[in-house]
Amino acid sequence: MGIQGMELCAVAVVILLFIAVLKQFGILEPISAEDSGDPDVELPTARHPPEGLEQLLARTKFTKTELQSLYRGFKNECPSGLVDEETFTLIYSRFFPRGDASSYAHFLFDAFDADRNGALCFQDFAVGLSVLLRGTEQQKLRWTFDLYDVNKDGCISKEDMLEIMKSIYAMMGQPAPGHSAPAQHVELFFQKMDRNGDGVVTFEEFLATCQEDKDIMSSMQIFHSVL
Repeated sequence: MGIQGMELCAVAVVILLFIAVLKQFGILEPISAEDSGDPDVELPTARHPPEGLEQLLARTKFTKTELQSLYRGFKNECPSGLVDEETFTLIYSRFFPRGDASSYAHFLFDAFDADRNGALCFQDFAVGLSVLLRGTEQQKLRWTFDLYDVNKDGCISKEDMLEIMKSIYAMMGQPAPGHSAPAQHVELFFQKMDRNGDGVVTFEEFLATCQEDKDIMSSMQIFHSVL
């Protein structure tokens, strides 16, 4: 698989498999007539209650009815109002029985854990899902860039990208440890993304390169109809 294919795989797997996790939790269910017919219901109470409905309406691009439907599913599967990383990883790993998804699940969990408290609450899910499904192309690319920025220093280093690539290969069940393919893809990634050759990829470089790639930009458009 070439560098373009790996980029598309990495971007698409973030969104599609997180959506699969949400469906496993029962969070992404179709909005029924019963849901849409009671627009004045507020978000129910949980042990760790979410932000108020009005605050989430302001922070996301979901409607009131959509947020209520999402929360019903979340509350049914997560009565405490929180999902820890162990639970998230166990559910995520079910989709990769032949591989080890723990490292990639960690990176994905960390990307959604905005307040870095080691647990995902409903607002973490709602805000992250809003970006992935309803955000602008730039917002989606910013989210993906932040996922790749493993140490959160504002740029992607070769070490960051190697960790991500290794986790993707491990998740897919190949190659064996010590295989050079992840490192080769990192080099190809930097040849394409590191425009000034300083050894790191800034968000501006990442954004400009992705926006010039019609395949990557097309992949950003296919998730609007999920919910």
